[in-house]
Formats: sequence, structure tokens, C-alpha cells
Amino acid sequence: MLVIDIISVQPRMFEGFLRESIVARAVKKGACAINIIDLREFGEGRWRKVDERPYGGGPGMLMKCGPWFAAVESRLGATDSVPRGSSPARVVMTTPAGRKFVQRDAEELSRCEHLVFMCGHYEGFDARIETLATDQFSIGDFVMTGGELAAAAMVDSIVRLLPGVLGGGPAAVASESFAREGVLEAPQYTHPPEFRGMKVPEVLLSGDHARIEAWRQAESRRVTRERRS
Repeated sequence: MLVIDIISVQPRMFEGFLRESIVARAVKKGACAINIIDLREFGEGRWRKVDERPYGGGPGMLMKCGPWFAAVESRLGATDSVPRGSSPARVVMTTPAGRKFVQRDAEELSRCEHLVFMCGHYEGFDARIETLATDQFSIGDFVMTGGELAAAAMVDSIVRLLPGVLGGGPAAVASESFAREGVLEAPQYTHPPEFRGMKVPEVLLSGDHARIEAWRQAESRRVTRERRS
């Protein structure tokens, strides 16, 4: 079973995410366990402080080292700093400076036993906190107010790949976008065969599986050229 820990200063953002759809099904089936950890439980001083003004000046507040090291180490069972590669867990930092998260990453992480997600906030992390991370990921070249939505998106993409979560088994994801040769999925249609003058391609109604597969592969390449070139 995959264990996923998500550390955040906004833990309530995940309440609906955990109760709905595929993620809730995966937890119910026992395919994964998801724990939401409030970073402020590891905050410093009377007010559970987790941020401070940056050295050298500048706008906003940076997340402090102490709370993050304590929070991550509590999930890894460590008593001291966690050198890269010393734990079987993958520790994922959400950051605009990370490499772009793609389907291959979701597939790789879905084969892990333990994932820890670090959700950034404010003006970001003290740079020393990066030493905790085995991976730094971004979901795109844009800035959000925190890493919670990015973490949720990555967790969703990982959890749906776990065995038994989706109906239809491995075939359910084998032909999806990015699952084969990095191409997008071909257009799909269902009933009725014609709607407001728009018809389902005749080949899909032919019953000829070889022709249908050839059409889908050609359409996948066409859509990928048009939308990813």
C-alpha cells in the first residue's frame, strides 16, 4: 500500500479532495493511505511560527527551516537531518522552480511505498529546506499562492494509477494521453451517432477493430502535432 503524507499550512484545503471521486475510492479500497499534516503543529514559539522575513530584504515572508525539518523528519522517523537518498521515501517539494511534472513522473511515483509532499506557501522556502527533498516539481510555468493545489493534482495523477483503483484494470490507462509514446489521446465519441449535424466518424461504427485502432493512432498523432507543436 502506498502511504502519502501531505504537509501544508492550509490542511483544510484537502478535505473535499479526500472525500470525493477516485482518491476516496483508492483510500476505501486500501490501495493507499493519505495523511494531511498541519505544518503549524511544528511551528516555533508560542504562536507556532513557520515563516520569517528574508535576509537581505525583499517582499513577503519565507518558510523557516525548523518547522519543515521537524515535520518531514517526523514522517520519515528521522532524528537528525535527512541526507538525500538515506530514506526509501520520496520527498516531493512543490515549487515553481522545479522541473515540470509529467505522466512519466506519475507512473514512477505510483510504484513507490511512501511519498511525502511539501506544499510551499508565502514567498517560498528557505533554500536550506531543499536539502530535504528528493524531487522538486512544478505543474506549469505560473505562480500560485501555495503548493496545495499542485500537490493535489500530482496525488490525483498518481493514485489513479494504483492497481485496482480504476475499473477496467491496466487497460483503463494504457491508451490515455501521454501513456503511449508521449502522444495525446484520440478523440472519443458516444451515443447518439449524430448530434446537431455533428456525426461520429464512420470508422468507429464499422466494427472493424483493426481499422479503428489505425484511425485512433493516426488521430493521436494529428492531435499531438496540432496542440503540442
